[in-house]
Amino acid sequence: MKFLPLALLLCVSLPHCWAACHFFDSFKVLNHCQDFVDKSWHPIDSNWRNSVCQDCTCSSCCDAYSTPVVFPDDCMKEFDHINCKYNVFKKDDRNQECPVFDGEEL
Repeated sequence: MKFLPLALLLCVSLPHCWAACHFFDSFKVLNHCQDFVDKSWHPIDSNWRNSVCQDCTCSSCCDAYSTPVVFPDDCMKEFDHINCKYNVFKKDDRNQECPVFDGEEL
């Protein structure tokens, strides 16, 4: 029981969106490295966005978007591949945006 307050605190402090980064040793040739997803070549010390909406360097790629995880039950999320973002809207009205909450607002 003494761990219950800690468990509740962790649940309340969970983020309302998730994002991820991946670190790796990329394939390097001379002064370039290769993107694992697109197989495109980039100069070392450069930054680029690949076709799956990740912002990359030669040593890492991070999602260029956040994934909403807490929103009303009558809403849904849909990924916009052109703008690299999730849209959250009413299930019965795609034109009506929905709020995305953090754990304290529920």
